[in-house]
Amino acid sequence: MEIIAARLEDISQIMFIIDQAKSIMRENGNQTQWINGYPSREIIEADILNQHAFVCVEDAEIAGYFCFIMGSDPDPNYKVIEGGDWLNNAPYGVIHRLASSGTVKGIARKAFEFAFSRINNVRVDTNHDNIPMQNFLKNSGFAYCGIIYVSDGTPRDAFQKVIADD
Repeated sequence: MEIIAARLEDISQIMFIIDQAKSIMRENGNQTQWINGYPSREIIEADILNQHAFVCVEDAEIAGYFCFIMGSDPDPNYKVIEGGDWLNNAPYGVIHRLASSGTVKGIARKAFEFAFSRINNVRVDTNHDNIPMQNFLKNSGFAYCGIIYVSDGTPRDAFQKVIADD
């Protein structure tokens, strides 16, 4: 599987994958994440224009999508955390809008490998009902850090993983 920068001409395929990911969430009991048109075509377009959008390609087909941002404070929703603390306050990367078509295994693993190839400190959040993602994060060495609130005011379980420099 290859990770490449998403292009504007990929938006229709990305939106199809997001719809498939929503269906997978609903089938797994996650009824409240990615509702009310989120993530919209406009959000994905902004991800692409800001060079934060990536697709996972397998056999010349887009099988997954994610947004990856890094810097000293790439996510303003992470400024306040309740019921815990971040592992550190160092610059970090964050993955958002991780979506799989469900046709290829390993999308999340490849997305996080990509993130850690660029920075050793990664944060992520997910809906409390997104049990498959929470299990993936815990099994991948992420620590539960507390609860953050996204821009619409809904809570998300927040996780972080730091890989020590060698």
